[in-house]
Amino acid sequence: MRARRFLLGAVLAAAAGVVLAPSLAHAAAVPLPRITVGASAAQGPQDVSITLQILFLLTVLSLAPAILLLMTPFTRIVIVLSFLRQALGTQSIPPNQVLVGLALFMTFFLMRPVGDEIMKTSLKPYMDGRIGYEEALKRAAKPVRRFMFAQTRERDLALFIRLSKSPRPKNQEAVDTLVLIPAFVISELKTAFTMGFELFIPFLVIDMVVASTLMAMGMLMLPPITISLPFKLLLFVLVDGWNLIAGSLAVSFRPW
Repeated sequence: MRARRFLLGAVLAAAAGVVLAPSLAHAAAVPLPRITVGASAAQGPQDVSITLQILFLLTVLSLAPAILLLMTPFTRIVIVLSFLRQALGTQSIPPNQVLVGLALFMTFFLMRPVGDEIMKTSLKPYMDGRIGYEEALKRAAKPVRRFMFAQTRERDLALFIRLSKSPRPKNQEAVDTLVLIPAFVISELKTAFTMGFELFIPFLVIDMVVASTLMAMGMLMLPPITISLPFKLLLFVLVDGWNLIAGSLAVSFRPW
């Protein structure tokens, strides 16, 4: 009986194989796409130019995070928000992802006029074929440079001009972008640290009052942060702190 069942199963399996074989063969005959990456000799100067443009585009994309960090309001915003979290004493609340995300979207909001001008004067004419990529880059750099010049201190700019051993520029157009960027960065750092210090003052007063009160009561073993944290959070909520911080950060950037 078992032998008959085994023989019947083998026959059915063979029949199924015969029936499905054409379908499997047809599926196997369908060609699969093959992706290859290679290099060949250029047929003319135009091919070389296109290759260099692609390499330049890839380089710009790889430097995009540094451009975002160092040529936009992102640095000032994220540092001030980090100082705020330390002043509150809430450890990792809000999380880093929230602070960085808020700083990122505030950067997009503040840089929107710059982006609109770049789109109007540089990117759209380039995509329409009215200007070349070199002219597009020059036009795109103008609004970004104006924004950085508006936030950069003259003292910081003079420092890097002196370090570069370049002659004193007659106007802003004569200042090299490689000189402007580090001057803009240290100006942003100074402004961010100044705002961070101002944020610490009210919360530091609360910490000192709570610490003095606990010491007067003889409760030396109780950490002051345990008592001061609720009061700092209450103060921050009552004054609508996030609204004040976001508004102060937006107003702190001088119009360009």
